[in-house]
Amino acid sequence: MPQRSSDRQQRNFRKMSAIHWRGVLLGGLFLAAQATTVAAQERELLTLEAALARAGIVDSADEPLDNPRLIGPRAEADAARALVDQARLRPNPEIAFEAENIAGSGAFSGLQATEYTLSLSQRLELGGKRGARVRAAQAEARVATLSGALSVAQLGRSVRERYVEAVAAAARLELARDIVERNRELARIAGVLVDVGREPPLRSLRAEAALAEALAELEAALAADSAARNALAALWGEAAPAADVPSVFPEIEPPATLLASPSALRLQIARAEREAADAAIARERSLGIPDPAISAGVRRFEESRDQAFLVGVSIPFPFRNRNQGNIAAAEARLRAATAREAIARTDFELEVTQARGQFLAAEARVETLAETSLPQAEEALRLVRIGYRNGRFPLIEVLAAAEARDTIREALIQAQEDRGRLAATLIWLGAQ
Repeated sequence: MPQRSSDRQQRNFRKMSAIHWRGVLLGGLFLAAQATTVAAQERELLTLEAALARAGIVDSADEPLDNPRLIGPRAEADAARALVDQARLRPNPEIAFEAENIAGSGAFSGLQATEYTLSLSQRLELGGKRGARVRAAQAEARVATLSGALSVAQLGRSVRERYVEAVAAAARLELARDIVERNRELARIAGVLVDVGREPPLRSLRAEAALAEALAELEAALAADSAARNALAALWGEAAPAADVPSVFPEIEPPATLLASPSALRLQIARAEREAADAAIARERSLGIPDPAISAGVRRFEESRDQAFLVGVSIPFPFRNRNQGNIAAAEARLRAATAREAIARTDFELEVTQARGQFLAAEARVETLAETSLPQAEEALRLVRIGYRNGRFPLIEVLAAAEARDTIREALIQAQEDRGRLAATLIWLGAQ
């Protein structure tokens, strides 16, 4: 009997020592996690406004506007405006010099009978060529300017979408860390309960397996977070990953009233393309009218030392080429542009309707998950964990409740991500 009592005391001492050291280990992990959280909070997080400024969407004195994604569209608009200036220029005058009767035979040998002629000619544009050319260039410049504005709006949409994706990745990383800490705590408790004989060894193995799975998910979440920040930084031409983003989704508010009005940027571009095609017809028709050229000059007769003035007019004769092929092509392009404008309006109205409906659905889902489902799941998990510590529930119940809560958190992150992307789409659709 004394020997059995001594063995029991030694076993209890070993169990208490194991509990003590596991508690010390958990406390160290908790302090390390707290230090990591504080360090993350002290780091400057990248806000949505800062990301838009880096991309060049909003003006900022701190960020250089050298985004290659914007240089191209802006250069195209500059080129189109330069062509307007070019279209305003009139034809250049031409100067001509002629020498006749040089080095011939007989009376025309040498330079005695040479005649020198110096003349100046000017082509006169008829049929409104210059005005039609300027109007066509202005219409094309408007298309280029609007296309550049659309490129800026598209880049803004991409920045907002990728920022939301980066925030979602950060939120999933935070969720993965929470799951690891929770499963580590459950594994500790399971080990203690197995040691004191309140749980079979299988429970401890199940808890360790859940912890290993959570650690693997944490590694995947870390990789996804880095990839999302890389994709965000690529929008302003940086190879290095963007700074850390918060795990709380930003408030991206779409336009309060979004209608398929003619002022929408995409519809403005379609209309401008039709107007440019119409202006091109007038330009091509004006080119079918021949332009006369008038000339005036002076002629010197070397033999008699006399001089004479001369004037002339030349008019092309439009016998075969009346620019009819280019006119027909311009008319066909106008029909195509008119059809594209009608299609753009129909597609735009459909896209606005679908995006607005999906946004409202995502917003309702976020509200339901955040205000009803998640609090209920959190409370259920809290009660089950209390019961598990007191031996009223098995480990399987805790894992089931935790999995249900984690599923709701993941659904909430996905709904918030969907809402942010749809808000970015609506902002893009409403660009003026």
